[in-house]
Amino acid sequence: MDTVEVTREQVLGFRIRAQQLDRAAGTGSVEDTALLDYGAQDTGPDGALWALQTRGVDTASVPDDALSMLWTLRGGPHLYRRADLAQVAAAVAPFDDDDAGKRIYDASKPLRQAGIGNLEALDQVAAQMRKIVSKPTVKGDVSGRLAAVLDPPHLRFCKPCGVTHAWEMPFRLAAIRAGLELEPGTSPPVLRRIPGFRVSRTVPPRFDVIRTYLRLLGPATPKQVAAFLDAPVKAVTARWPADVTEVVVAAQKRSILTADLDALTAGPAADVTRLLGPYDLFVQAKDRELLVDDPARAKAIWPVLGRPGVVLVDGDLLGTWRPRKQGKKFRLDVDLWAPVPPGRRKAVEEQAERLAAFRDIPLTELTFRT
Repeated sequence: MDTVEVTREQVLGFRIRAQQLDRAAGTGSVEDTALLDYGAQDTGPDGALWALQTRGVDTASVPDDALSMLWTLRGGPHLYRRADLAQVAAAVAPFDDDDAGKRIYDASKPLRQAGIGNLEALDQVAAQMRKIVSKPTVKGDVSGRLAAVLDPPHLRFCKPCGVTHAWEMPFRLAAIRAGLELEPGTSPPVLRRIPGFRVSRTVPPRFDVIRTYLRLLGPATPKQVAAFLDAPVKAVTARWPADVTEVVVAAQKRSILTADLDALTAGPAADVTRLLGPYDLFVQAKDRELLVDDPARAKAIWPVLGRPGVVLVDGDLLGTWRPRKQGKKFRLDVDLWAPVPPGRRKAVEEQAERLAAFRDIPLTELTFRT
């Protein structure tokens, strides 16, 4: 079989449909939203719940106990279905000790020097966290009490805080191993025990972190998936699915799950306008040059600090947006990289109103700059 060549427009169209960004408001549910298989990152006010809203879920009608917030991929807070937590915990665990070492960054070196394995270290931290969090506890209190019981290789002196405490990434990645979740709406975060929690012994394909990347952000290379997971490329390559088909995108060979090949070649997405949050999965793909091929536009979407939201129109990224809230006033500034037809501009306005309703505040001003 000849290698299939796929266009950028087909790839973006595939991802929009796979991530269900083409669903109308109110037509999705927690149970059938694919994003929750991977977790919806909850960074900023327009995080996980807004990501669900843009995928057709009426979050106001979701029961409080249907979802759970965990520190998982890249140590970020992600929202999952509570019913899936056993499988999620197994899926997001490091593949092996080397993988764990890469995911915990600088914390690995002192542990290695002390003869402590990276996975062993995570389990040691998790065991102590489990003891400490017998009731909902603020993160700072957990960290302080951890510093009193952990051995020196687990600790570091933090100059900004002026105190010695546990390394941040082992702390975050150990929380799910300890059966701990984040209490919704708390800042600073409050950790609490997950009722009846037990890690699954197996990972169903639906939650496999490599397969799910291909399913929602494919086609991709092992290097791209590894970058998303903060895992070593060799660990991802060793676990690469067998049921994939090779395709060519922008002169680069990549893989797609064979079952998704027809969906990949179905064509671009049309009539889809969304205001994506700064950390929406769609813009987390590790082929940024495919998403945006202009360096200035890429810099606007992914600055070092203070990411904006991104305007998605008809299967393409066409600008950025930033909210401005002052008391009871809510303004949205939209920067478009090129003029859009009046109908598409109207669709952006409708999405701005939708965002204001989500935030439960009237939209007092909407500005467009081109």
